[in-house]
Parts: sequence; structure tokens; C-alpha cells
Amino acid sequence: MEKTDKLLLEALRSFLREEKVEWTQTISEEEWETLFQKAIKHQILPMIFDTVYTCDAFHSLSPQKAEYYRQLVFRTVMVQTRNTGEFVRLLKYLLNHQLHPLVVKGIVCRSLYPQPDYRPSGDEDVFIFQNEFPKCDHLLREYGMQYADPSKNPEEEHEVPYGKPRSGLCIELHKQLFPPESPVYGEWNRFFEGAHERAVFVSIDGAAIPSLAPTDHFFYLICHALKHFLHSGFGIRQICDITLFANAYGKNIDWDQVHRNCRKIHAELFLAALLKIGQKYLTFDPVQSRCPKDLMALAVDENDMLEDILGSGVFGDSTMSRKHSSTITLNAAASGKEGKAARSRVWKSVFPDASSLTSRYPYLRKKPYLLPIAWIDRLAKYQKERRSRNNDDFVESLRIGKERVELLHEYKIL
Repeated sequence: MEKTDKLLLEALRSFLREEKVEWTQTISEEEWETLFQKAIKHQILPMIFDTVYTCDAFHSLSPQKAEYYRQLVFRTVMVQTRNTGEFVRLLKYLLNHQLHPLVVKGIVCRSLYPQPDYRPSGDEDVFIFQNEFPKCDHLLREYGMQYADPSKNPEEEHEVPYGKPRSGLCIELHKQLFPPESPVYGEWNRFFEGAHERAVFVSIDGAAIPSLAPTDHFFYLICHALKHFLHSGFGIRQICDITLFANAYGKNIDWDQVHRNCRKIHAELFLAALLKIGQKYLTFDPVQSRCPKDLMALAVDENDMLEDILGSGVFGDSTMSRKHSSTITLNAAASGKEGKAARSRVWKSVFPDASSLTSRYPYLRKKPYLLPIAWIDRLAKYQKERRSRNNDDFVESLRIGKERVELLHEYKIL
């Protein structure tokens, strides 16, 4: 593990413990820059900066750089505070019109942090009854929300993103929590049937926030991390969310059910590795969370997963090469084995089938014969991205994809 990765984890754990680091060792300005850039990629800069700026070692960072990051933290927190207030008002608006939206992740996870708005969210996820979508859609647009992608037909999408002009508020409205057409994780929706009937209200700053029941929510956090792991990875912030949620709601989580469900989606070792990372590097407490001893006793080496997480960025988007490697891992997961053959993986990563591209090219749903046009457009965009990022290329995507398929085998996801 690199020095800056160790510093990142130490600072993050200190923040979660409401402590300041007391670093006196030599940390060069270049290392400070690397540390803060990694924190930005994992979307945890406010937490890291708040924890480190008072230590003696911080003085090796130039005043200009220190002020730059201080201002960036200030803007990030202010935007999140504003968006949180706006989202609570929007949620009350929907509830007052007799809708039944459930908030997942986002504000619920943020509320568990010592300083909630230091954990930024790019958007808020709202899970709605499918038959309530037309009314909810109408009310959102009446409130001033607009479709993030007007080219898509909202009636055909399993999730519809909205943004409010001249505001940072963005939401994703889910009719189902996972894309049902996905051959890899579409069937996970079955675990959340009846979730609205099991829903609970969570009190956050005096507001009653409707959300998934603790067992549903905890399992969803695991599934959400696994979904990104099957693509191009996920960051350390997701481990924080899972850790804090388990500590806070563990006594209300049906751990046996979670364990059974994880076995069904081949995520048993995946979960065990997450919890071990949380215990070793963050604040996960198996006793406080009432985590079963047999789960913590599973023989699993979490180090390879941690290395992948640290190199991932918040949603596996640290580099374009890493993002494009997701086609390889998804193809391997869909086939249930290691992509059948290297040539097959390479071919499918360049020319995926229509079902893999419908989210980016919705017209393929009704006109699958236009798949070659989508291939050409996809390759043209990839070449444009390559030119804008000199060190990202197709060969690197293949290397990352191969390594990450090996990870899926290591944790018996495949």
C-alpha cells in the first residue's frame, strides 16, 4: 500500500472517530497533493481536510495550496448543505401529495457521519411504487425538476434522473432498484419485493424521512457496492456507508437473512471482505453491530479488494481505461465464468450486444438492427476520450479488466 493510501485511511478513520490526526512526520507538498487528489476521486475531501489541517505536518503544504483546498472544501460543504435542505423540502412536497417515496443511500447515509454534509452526494435516490410514477413525475416537473436526459422516454426507463436548473439538486427516481434487463443483476430486484410495505421513517434533523427497513437497506448497500464492483469498482466511501449503517442499525438488521441473500448472489466472501476492511481500517464494530461470528470468521483476504477500492475512485471512474474495462468484467459475470476465452472477452468489450448498450442508446430497444451505428458512435467517443487523457488506452483497459475478472474469481463472485 502506498504511503498516501495509508495516510488517507488513517485520516478517514480519525474523522469517523471525531478526532484530528497528529502527524509530525515529513510529508512533502507533492504527497499532500496526491493525498488530496485521491480524496477528491473518492469524494471525501471535506472529511480528510478537516482532519489533517491542524497537524504539524500540514505546514509543509504551501499557504496557496492550503487555501485552495480550504476553499474547495468550503464550496463543497455549502453546496451539499443547500442541496440537503432543498431535497427535504421536495420530499415533503411529494409526501403531502399522498405519494410513497422511499429514500435510499444519500441523506440516510450522510446522517450517520459526524458532520453529515462533509459526505457529499451527487444526487439523491428515491424509490417509488411503479404505479405512482406518472403522478410523481408530474409533481417533480411541477416543482421545477427537469429530465437530465430529455432524449430518453421516462416511461421505458427503470430509473429517471432529474435536475433542477440553477440549483445543485439532482435526484434519480427508481421504479426498480436495479435495471431489470440486466443479465447480471436484474434479478436482484426480487429481494426488494414488498419493500414499501416494510418501510420505516428515519428522523434526520427533525424531518421524518421514509426509507427502506434496516435489513433491506443494509442489503441494498451491499448490492449497490457489488454492482459497481462488477462494473469498474467502487470507492472507500461506500465502505464507510456500510460500516456506519451496520454500527447504527445492526440490532435491527436480520443478519441471517442478509447472509442467506448474499450466498444467493455469490456475495458471501464479498461481504466478509467489506466488513474486515471496515473493522481493520475504519470503525466497524462487530459487537456493536451484532454481526454474527461465523460471518466474521470466514476465511477471506481483504487486501486485494482494498487495493482495488483505493485505485477505483468513488464509482470506478478514476481513469477512463478503468471505466471502459467494465465491459470485460460484466461479460465475464454474465457468462458465469471467465469470459469463455480471452478472444471472446476482447471482442465483446469492443462490440457488446444490444442489451448491454440500451441505457446509453435507448433506440436499441425498439431498433436493435441499429446496433452497428451504436458501435461506431461508442468507438468514436472512446477515441475522443483517449485523446483527452494521454495515459488512458484500450490496452490498459484490457489489462485492468483481466485483473478485475481474477478478483471476481478470488471472492467467488464468479
